[in-house]
This record gives sequence, C-alpha cells and structure tokens, in this order.
Amino acid sequence: MMKVEVVRSWRRRKTVQARQVGDVLQVSVPATLTRSEEEMWVSEMLRRVQLRQSRGDIDLAQRAQMLSAKFALASPNEIRWVDNQRFRWGSCTPGDGTIRISSRLAKEPSWVLDYVIVHELAHLHVRGHGQAFWDLVGRYPLMERARGFLIARGVDDPEEMPAPAPVEGK
Repeated sequence: MMKVEVVRSWRRRKTVQARQVGDVLQVSVPATLTRSEEEMWVSEMLRRVQLRQSRGDIDLAQRAQMLSAKFALASPNEIRWVDNQRFRWGSCTPGDGTIRISSRLAKEPSWVLDYVIVHELAHLHVRGHGQAFWDLVGRYPLMERARGFLIARGVDDPEEMPAPAPVEGK
C-alpha cells in the first residue's frame, strides 16, 4: 500500500492534483473540501495512480503489431491507453489509424485485452459491425469467450453489438 500525504491549500479552489514523490502519493486538495470529499478524492487519485502503474507493464504497440501480423490485420498508426472511456473498452478512428484502449483493461486477463485490440484492428478494415467485420474478428480464437467476459463485466451490451455468425468448421 502506498503512503498518502494530503496537502490542503487555500489557493487551490476547484482542482485536485496527485503526484508521486518516491513512495509517497501527495494529493493536493482545496482547503474547503469536507473530510468525506477529501477521502473520496484521495481514494480516486490512489486508484488512478495504481491503474497507471499496472498498465505500464503492457506495451500496446508491440502487442498490436504481433496481433496484426498473426491475424493478417492492418497495423495501427498509433495505439494508446486512455482513462476517459467509461462505456467502451476501446475505440478506433480508421481515418488516421488511431486506436484507444480503456485503461480499465490493464487489470483484465491478457486474452481479453488481445480480443479488444483485434476488435479495434478489424475496424481499420471495416467500419461497422456487419458480417465482414465479425469475419475478421472471428480470426481470434478466444473471441466468443472474451465477448462473454466483457458482457459479464456489464459494459458491453449484447443487444448493441449483434453476435457474429458461427464460423464453419467449429
């Protein structure tokens, strides 16, 4: 557990900031916050720092390159972690070849992260979620298992994304 030091400031009005100094997390908060608001922000900042540390071990670019080669998919121009995706696991902008992966996936099993990367790589070829798209994603052998895992997490709505057609020979 990381040690936390709270710094209250009368000059700070609205923002909360956290920075790591050695093994101490310094959380700067407005002096006007209540104790319960302070506790909430300390908890949130600690969660963010721990999430950032856990994803540091994962090289997304290397992983995307390996998956694109293995499943004959295009490589992204850029792939990065993002903290602002609350209702998606990943997103893709085919026009510039950029893929964004929710930092929430850093703590999930690697085969689930790989599925999301393959899903977004497929969007570099096909924009929608039609049959051609699912044919590409279906190259990933753990696709159905990973989709079920993410649906069980409660973010992906099975009604929003139609289930892919069964692949012959399976």
